[in-house]
Amino acid sequence: MVMPIATEIYEKVQILPNNFQYQVLSFVRTLESLTEEGTPGKDLLKFAGTIPIEDLEVMRETIEAGCEQESYSRK
Repeated sequence: MVMPIATEIYEKVQILPNNFQYQVLSFVRTLESLTEEGTPGKDLLKFAGTIPIEDLEVMRETIEAGCEQESYSRK
């Protein structure tokens, strides 16, 4: 008999130590956040070309300067 996925996951997680259960929960929460929907690209096309070229250059330079840093903060 084939078990539904959620049932199988539940049964397998039950036998894991608590620290692994927390890791599973954290992973599921991460996956959940990845499924959030954003604004479709076609809805953003109306903004194409609206940022002045000078501002784009400043943004590019700032991003490049930030990418050259060796250390950064992670959550």
